[in-house]
Amino acid sequence: MMNDREYRTGELLKRFIPYYKKHKAVMFMDLFCASLTTLCELVLPMIIRKITNTGLQDIAGLTVSLIGKMSLLYLVLKIIECLANYYMADAGHVMGAKIETDMRRDAYRHLQQLSNTYYNNTKVGQIMGRITNDLFDVTEFAHHCPEEFFIAGIKAVVAFIILATVNIPLTVMVFVTVPVMAVVCIKLNRRSRRAFAKQRVQIGELNASIEDSLLGQKVVKAFTNEDMECEKFEVGNLRFLDIKKETYKYMAAFQTSTRAFDGLMYLIVILAGGLFLNKGLITAGDLVAYTMYVSTLIATIRRIIEFAEQFQRGMTGIERFLQIMDADIEIFDEPDAVEMPKPQGEIAFKHVSFEYPDDHNRVFRNLNLCIHPGEKLAIVGPSGGGKTTLCNLIPRFYDVTGGTILIDGTDIKKYTLKSLRGNIGIVQQDVYLFSGTVMENILYGAPGASREEAVNAAKQAGAHEFISELKDGYDTYVGERGVKLSGGQKQRISIARVFLKNPPIMILDEATSALDNESEFAVAKSLSRLSEGRTTITIAHRLSSIKNSDRILVLTEEGIVEEGNHETLMALQGMYYEFYTMADRMK
Repeated sequence: MMNDREYRTGELLKRFIPYYKKHKAVMFMDLFCASLTTLCELVLPMIIRKITNTGLQDIAGLTVSLIGKMSLLYLVLKIIECLANYYMADAGHVMGAKIETDMRRDAYRHLQQLSNTYYNNTKVGQIMGRITNDLFDVTEFAHHCPEEFFIAGIKAVVAFIILATVNIPLTVMVFVTVPVMAVVCIKLNRRSRRAFAKQRVQIGELNASIEDSLLGQKVVKAFTNEDMECEKFEVGNLRFLDIKKETYKYMAAFQTSTRAFDGLMYLIVILAGGLFLNKGLITAGDLVAYTMYVSTLIATIRRIIEFAEQFQRGMTGIERFLQIMDADIEIFDEPDAVEMPKPQGEIAFKHVSFEYPDDHNRVFRNLNLCIHPGEKLAIVGPSGGGKTTLCNLIPRFYDVTGGTILIDGTDIKKYTLKSLRGNIGIVQQDVYLFSGTVMENILYGAPGASREEAVNAAKQAGAHEFISELKDGYDTYVGERGVKLSGGQKQRISIARVFLKNPPIMILDEATSALDNESEFAVAKSLSRLSEGRTTITIAHRLSSIKNSDRILVLTEEGIVEEGNHETLMALQGMYYEFYTMADRMK
């Protein structure tokens, strides 16, 4: 389930700073260049002060040579500033982009390790928003955050020192407003950050809503519910507008308060500075320099204020990134897990109990079952009896809450997940084909396989003939989720994928229940070939497809209530008999 906890700013920064480690050389160079860009702003008032005081006190001393030297000094400093700024804009931004890339990579890898429970309770649109949009702002944040605060720190400290040498009372009057302004800004920043967080959540909700509606376009059109979908979208869209209004309200308050403090600083300089000049406590050149330094200080504060929105966006992006990274990995390799050797295929459930971790819905209690190597086992029963859940426990899509599952006598938790799942092939009713070509989808079963091996797998799956008739054969683009192919074609490609994987254990989860009769017959032949020589577990609603199974289980909420081959169960005239005769009557 999505972790929505709030993090303190200090914790966010502590978790984010390690991403600078591999880029520390660029980081230090960037900060060095940042310090160089302050030279012009810090030296210019001193140059103007020197020229002004010299001109007022001794006009003869204001020579062309002095003016030339001051101009040359400023020119050199400006050239240094331009070069340093170029490095910051180029290498600094690239560093931020690399940090964003590293974070996105970490988030994606973590998502790959999260269990089915997480995805059952989290909207895909929310996840996508967190690893794309939310991390876009991290590039600017990672580059500008240390840079802006470093520059601001240098300017504030140097300006204070220089201004204190000019006139201490006036400096104290100006700087006493800074702590007050800081307190006000921090409070408004906190509210602004909460508003930004709400904004991000609502963007995720909009993404999820759009994705859900667009993927279900056929259903929307079939029920002529376009207007209803537009109305649903409008509700979310207007909610997003309301949140943005709240964000801008805090931004406006933030900017207005800082402008008020700016004005207060200038007012102090005009009033107190004018009085000090009138009393002869400060020279005209000093007052000009003082005003320029205060302007520099105010410009720096304004820049930090302008950066505050970017800062909040960056912090919100980091927070939402951490909410993914801190989601618990519920299914993981044990410390002593080993690679699974190619199994014989014996599967044993010993006193297995299971309940779903999110809603604690109990499915099994003290279930015992032994599946022999190479056995073709079929499972039937009413919906909600736990057929699919039982099969999901074998590759550890979920972990049992009690008891153990053994393969060839060894607890499956003793094996690494990669090797365990690598020895299990799964064909499901809801076939998922990736956007790409037919060949790419078949090779997904064994990425290192050759094209020839993939074609051979397609032949075994009975898919070669129809693939060859496609416009571009094996290089035909299948569309998103395979929309350009029929259900039977998609199913045979998924079977070819498993043929290529060549696992010793097979799970067929209602693989033909959604197909028409002709497609079902073709797919059934492919599945029959696929199950040869493998331990095969078949879940089926169409009972005619499992008549030839070695053993059939009837699984209900009470557990396994009947067991035997087709003839034995028909002779019992129990639940299986009822299912089978009901299916006959419905034909």
